[in-house]
Amino acid sequence: MPTIPAAWSRLLERQLEPGETIHAWLETDLDERLHFAVGLIVLTDRRLLAAAPGASECRVWPLSTTQRLDHHDHAGVGTLELFDTTGRLACWRYTLGRNLIALRLIGEFDLQRESLASGQPVLRSTEDLCPKCKAPLPPGEDECPICIVETSTPPSTWTLFRLWRFAKPYKGRLLAGFLLTLASTAATLVPPYLTMPLMDEILIPFQNGQPIDQDRVMLYLGGLLGAAVLAWALGWLRTYILALVSERIGRDLRTTTYEHLLGLSLEYFGGKRTGDLMARIGSETDRINVFLSLHLLDFATDVLMIAMTSAILFSINPWLALVTLLPLPFIAWLIHTVRDRLRTGFEKVDRVWAEVTNVLADTIPGIRVVKAFAQEKREAERFRDANKHNLALNDKLNRTWSLFGPTVTLMTEIGLLVVWGFGIWQISEGDITVGVLTAFLAYISRFYTRLDSMSRIVSVTQKAAAGAKRIFDILDHVSSVPEPTKPVHLGQVEGRITLKQASFRYGTRAVTRDVDLVIEPGEMIGLVGHSGSGKSTLVNLICRFYDVTEGAVFIDDVDVRSVPVAEFRRNIGLVLQEPFLFFGTIAENIAYGKPEATRAEIIAAARAAHAHEFILRLPHGYDSLVGERGQGLSGGERQRISIARALLIDPKILILDEATSSVDTETEKEIQKALDNLVRGRTTIAIAHRLSTLRKADRLVVMDRGRIVETGNHDVLMAAEGHYYKLYQAQARNVDSEDADPEAPVVPKTVTV
Repeated sequence: MPTIPAAWSRLLERQLEPGETIHAWLETDLDERLHFAVGLIVLTDRRLLAAAPGASECRVWPLSTTQRLDHHDHAGVGTLELFDTTGRLACWRYTLGRNLIALRLIGEFDLQRESLASGQPVLRSTEDLCPKCKAPLPPGEDECPICIVETSTPPSTWTLFRLWRFAKPYKGRLLAGFLLTLASTAATLVPPYLTMPLMDEILIPFQNGQPIDQDRVMLYLGGLLGAAVLAWALGWLRTYILALVSERIGRDLRTTTYEHLLGLSLEYFGGKRTGDLMARIGSETDRINVFLSLHLLDFATDVLMIAMTSAILFSINPWLALVTLLPLPFIAWLIHTVRDRLRTGFEKVDRVWAEVTNVLADTIPGIRVVKAFAQEKREAERFRDANKHNLALNDKLNRTWSLFGPTVTLMTEIGLLVVWGFGIWQISEGDITVGVLTAFLAYISRFYTRLDSMSRIVSVTQKAAAGAKRIFDILDHVSSVPEPTKPVHLGQVEGRITLKQASFRYGTRAVTRDVDLVIEPGEMIGLVGHSGSGKSTLVNLICRFYDVTEGAVFIDDVDVRSVPVAEFRRNIGLVLQEPFLFFGTIAENIAYGKPEATRAEIIAAARAAHAHEFILRLPHGYDSLVGERGQGLSGGERQRISIARALLIDPKILILDEATSSVDTETEKEIQKALDNLVRGRTTIAIAHRLSTLRKADRLVVMDRGRIVETGNHDVLMAAEGHYYKLYQAQARNVDSEDADPEAPVVPKTVTV
């Protein structure tokens, strides 16, 4: 196992008993008040030891079969709690970067506890150890979670250059915007240049007794007015053009990201929060859009203004220009120093803001559950905690940013004073005139204003870079269910399904192993097994929601990985335990898989699904709106609409995933009639909680721990008295106990058949 840090090794040498062996350890990094502090938890073959931050001795708990380690995490903080029959013995906290190591510690703790209960030592083969770090593998996993942790790369400003792929179609307008920016900037530099002859040739001679040349005054004032009007017109035109371009880039960015997201496999969504993905496509693209339409334009203007002003200053007086540029190196160093802190800080703020959005995305769709269990205060507290965390990170970031801006302003003010002093000295020496110094001061005012503005853009640039990274994290993710490079088209599908040595691994956990199964066209298969035995995963592989990690799945002797995904799934009808309906009309939901369906086809599908009668009782019939996720309908009504949706596309392969497990007996009869119409003439795979759904199955396939352990009809499997027999007897006992006491509360069953 990984070596314990030397600082802890010396402490443990005094604490360990002779012959005592360390099996796992976790270095915690938070104390009880959630302040950063390093502590240690060590599991041996005899005891659990823990050293608090700064402690010179360990607390010790001898291992017992009555002990347990509980784990949970919230808002970026993981918690380990040690319990026995008397209550909680200890509690430790850590940041989630150490979560995988904590899970390994819990797994090892459970193994040691089982060893105590059985009286047998824990035997490990070399297959139970990680080949890289030699740490024990968690139960049921084939890879070490510690060694495969993905390292997250911090956002870089260079990420913004990747937006060029979205800007490229508008390069003509961008070039026009750049030329307009150049012209408008040049126009704004004309007025200070005209102040030199106005001062030296008009005003100062007038103070010395010479008459004012009215024509020349009107010429200079006309030039000043013309330059101002031209700068306004050019500035308006370039702002309008670039705003149009940025809006289109933002539109394309959102559309491309969403389309790419829809193309990713279910495996990707399994590890993501809805609120986080919504925040990326919504707020992050808006932030990038604002950056492109406003701040990038300002930045380009600032750069041009500084470059052109510098050129003019050097053409007027090189020495005075050098003095003007003295603060630049320090400001550049300050920008470089602050930029990295801002970039990483804004990414953390984005992640925490996604947590705030996640609470909303969890609570609002689940408001019925929140109110049913009277958890409004708890959810409000969750939101308050997430908001508080967001505030703390923003406060920390603002401490850096609030010092940066005034420091740059101070440097520019000092630079202006230096120019004043040096300019007055040069006038006294006769090297420059008052008009030159006046023009210099006008240019310097604009120079330092733009320099200050450009330095402040650092903040929004880093925000945009952090947002762009989160967008490209989605765009760079390659689907684990890719489209074939040389697609094979199925033609007329018969419905034969063949699995050959099909295995699937979810993360580090092997879910199905070496599954061999042939389902003939028109055959109905019932999948049977305990929860977690791999039934739903097998269905997901057949639907190609996931691709097998080993082996293959064939449809009519064609590997499903060689068939275009959309073409393949058009031949599969899916009825889930919890049907999902979209906000819209009944007709739109039934026709979701076939939007071009006629009203007659929709009604025919609804009749076959035994949904026509209750639909007609709704206020607007098929045009009645259902609430979000179908909340305006009962569970049985939603299920029959989902059956009608599957019937309408007339699939050759049908998947029933516990389609009647969450309804009452009367509703189940109605749904069963609809299912009888649905399965007729189709290859059907049914996962069912109740035996009634599987009575008409041609074959039952029994799964256990990701493998097929038995196959046959009900009578054959009962006679074998194997896995199916035990499942059947367990469910029969539950049914009998409910029938014996009709008033007894219904206990959720843990066995599925």
